[in-house]
Amino acid sequence: MLVASCTDTPGEISRDTKPFDDISATTHISMLGTEPFWGIDITPDGEGFVARYTSPEDLEGSQFAVSRFAGNNGIGFSGSLDGKALQIALTPGQCSDGMSDRTYPYTATVALGDAVLYGCGHTSDQPFTGDEAP
Repeated sequence: MLVASCTDTPGEISRDTKPFDDISATTHISMLGTEPFWGIDITPDGEGFVARYTSPEDLEGSQFAVSRFAGNNGIGFSGSLDGKALQIALTPGQCSDGMSDRTYPYTATVALGDAVLYGCGHTSDQPFTGDEAP
């Protein structure tokens, strides 16, 4: 078997393995999505992190512990909610919730059990832009 690759751009492959550091471990993070509506807030709590997941069916939300991981192009969180595995990826990129004139600095992807949810995110240091209340 022969495997070959071509590129139009000569150059070196980046070996940068520096962890993403645009979101401090002391920063409050908020994420939201539509279709279905959901929200997740993550706050530092002592040596770890606490998340609160809300939905129209559970406006009070469920609180649970998550662990944080800084990758090359964003951060991730993992935990368990109501017996289902939960994985969150928060990456830089302009994001719109599709229902307001807000622009968010991060995109959010949430895997909850077998479901995958998509949305936007912002932090206490990097807020959304646009109307405060849609």
